[in-house]
Amino acid sequence: MDSTTVIGSKDPTFQLSAKLQSLNQYLPGLLLVGAITALSVWAGDIPWVANLGLGALTLAIAVGIVAGNTLYRPIAPQCAAGVHFSKQTLLRLGIILYGFRLTFQQIADVGTAGIVIDLLTLSSTFLMAFWVGRKVFHLDDQTVMLIGAGSSICGAAAVMATEPVVKADASKVAVAVSTVVIFGTIAIFLYPWLYQLNLTHQWLATTPQRYGVYIGSTVQEVAQVVAAGRAISDDAGNAAVIAKMIRVMMLAPFLLLLANYLARRGNKATRGDSAVAKQEKAPITIPWFAIIFIAVAAFNSLHLLPQAVVNQLITLDTVLLSMAMAALGLTTHISAIRQAGVKPILLATLLFGWMLLGGALINHLINGLLL
Repeated sequence: MDSTTVIGSKDPTFQLSAKLQSLNQYLPGLLLVGAITALSVWAGDIPWVANLGLGALTLAIAVGIVAGNTLYRPIAPQCAAGVHFSKQTLLRLGIILYGFRLTFQQIADVGTAGIVIDLLTLSSTFLMAFWVGRKVFHLDDQTVMLIGAGSSICGAAAVMATEPVVKADASKVAVAVSTVVIFGTIAIFLYPWLYQLNLTHQWLATTPQRYGVYIGSTVQEVAQVVAAGRAISDDAGNAAVIAKMIRVMMLAPFLLLLANYLARRGNKATRGDSAVAKQEKAPITIPWFAIIFIAVAAFNSLHLLPQAVVNQLITLDTVLLSMAMAALGLTTHISAIRQAGVKPILLATLLFGWMLLGGALINHLINGLLL
C-alpha cells in the first residue's frame, strides 16, 4: 500500500464518499423491498382481504415470490445487498419489536389452563413434526424444524425467527411459509363451521371463550386467529387472541432450546473418542434477538409507554417483518419449491390434522381437569 492510499483513506471526504458508496449498495434493494411492503400493508388493510386472514406478512411473501421469479432476476445483482440486509437484520429487529404486541398480564387472562393447553399443543406438534418428518417422510432437518415451528407456534413469524437458528435455505423457508398460508386459510373457514356444527350436535361441552382458546392454541397466524375467532363472537375472538399471544411468547424459549439442541448435537457428531473430547461442553449459539424479545415483552407489561407510542412501534414492527418477508420472497425460486416435492405438504397436512383433532382433545382434557 503506497502513501497516497494511506493518506486518502484517512481523509474525511474520502471516508464520507466510501460510506455513501456503501449505502448506495443497499439502497436499490431496500427501495424494492419497501415498495413491496407498502403494497402489502395497503392491501392488508382492505376489509375483504383482512377478512380472509391475509395479513401484510403473508401478502409480502406472495408478492415477493411473484416478483422474484419475474421482474427481479435482471436487477438481482444491484439489489442483492439491500435484500439480504432486509432478510437478516430487519428480520431480527422485527422479532424484537414483536414483544410490544404482548404483555405478561395476558397470561393471567386465560389462566393456568390456557398456558398448559398452549404448551402441550406446541410441544406435541413440534415433536410430531420432528419425528414423523424425519422417520416417515425422510425430510431434511431444516425443512422439518421450519414446518414444525410454523405450525406449532405462530406461523410465518416463527418460521422466519427459526431460520437463522437452523441456518436454512430461502427455498426451505418459503416451503414452510407456504404451508402456513395454505392451512391457515383453510382454518379461517373451517373452525367457525365446526363451532356451529358442535352447537347442533353437542359433541363437546364448550363456550365461545373456551372455543376461542382452542382457536388461539391451534391456528397458525395471528391474523388467521383473529379472523376465525371474530367469525364466532367478540368473546371468542378476544380469548383466541390472548391464547395466541401466549403461544407467541413461547417463541423465545423455543428458540433457545432449539439452539441448545443443535449445538449439542453438532458437538456430539464431531466429538472424538478421547476422554478430553468427551468432557468438552457443547458451545451454545444463543439467538440474542429472542432474549431481547422477552425483555421487550416484559417492559411492555409495565405499561410505561403511552398506547399511541406502542401502536406506532407495532406498526413499525409490521413494516419490518413485511420487508423481511418480501426479501425472502424475492430470493425464493419456484423451481426450488417444486423440487421440495409433495412430502412437506403431506407433513403439514398431518400436523394440521393433529392441531385440529389432537388440539381439541387437549383443550377438552385440560379444561376438565383445571376448570
